[in-house]
Amino acid sequence: MKLYERKGEYIPRIAAVHDLCGYGKCSLGVAIPVLSAAGCDVCPVPTGIFSSHTAYPGWFMHDVTSALPEYLDAWKGIDVDIDAVYSGFLGAPEQVDRIRELYETYPKALRVVDPVMADHGKVYVTYTPELCAAMADLACGADLLTPNLTEAAIILGEEWHGTNITDDEAKRLVNALLEKGAKNVVLKGIQRDGENIIRNFVGGEHTDITEVNNEYLPYMLHGTGDLYCSCLLAAIMVGKELPEAAAFAGDFVHDAMIVSAQQPHFRERGVSFEPLLGKVCELLK
Repeated sequence: MKLYERKGEYIPRIAAVHDLCGYGKCSLGVAIPVLSAAGCDVCPVPTGIFSSHTAYPGWFMHDVTSALPEYLDAWKGIDVDIDAVYSGFLGAPEQVDRIRELYETYPKALRVVDPVMADHGKVYVTYTPELCAAMADLACGADLLTPNLTEAAIILGEEWHGTNITDDEAKRLVNALLEKGAKNVVLKGIQRDGENIIRNFVGGEHTDITEVNNEYLPYMLHGTGDLYCSCLLAAIMVGKELPEAAAFAGDFVHDAMIVSAQQPHFRERGVSFEPLLGKVCELLK
């Protein structure tokens, strides 16, 4: 089943609710070019302004929470139409209220939640318990939810048990997230000891749980989660079904990581994907 039906020459509009990061590839710096390459009109809703991603020392953040009500109210006055609401990193629990207002204003829009709040068993430094709880609540109403294993544990109120989990445990987590209210789930980042494969599990209301995997590359890059979800949504917005979209996103991130490793200071700079954007454009053919 397709989550979005592309019609003719129509250009879909996506409200991208993410932070804006000046240096280090992530968030809006990834979502805008990738989704634009898929023939989408990306309408940014910045949740915060960062000088760089937070792995750099001395980063600066400007919280825009107080500006968002007027920002979004102004859209209502100019007849903005939105086909998908794609949210990622948030800066405050109140921003979840703004996303819910977008859902109310655009009730037919696809609700895509990348619950960016934690990884490898650790919550990100800017996330409070209140913000984690608000994000978990938002996740349960998603049409498409894309957590890693740490984020899935937070949403479900469970302990994180690492990435070395069985197929049965991965499927249990997907089903538990569906039972909490998400309509479709892509559970990311199952990586078993002694294997060179990274696995994602895809399941939904009308999609049997399916494994999609790629070669595991033994280095971590900032922004790969944002790139994965943006590529996933790009494929969905051109009319691909969820398992095919997940396979495209995994392949794209894998190839981008190889490109990134050829760049200076790539571990700090984050994922480099620009030479590969033509692959996103080809989705339109």
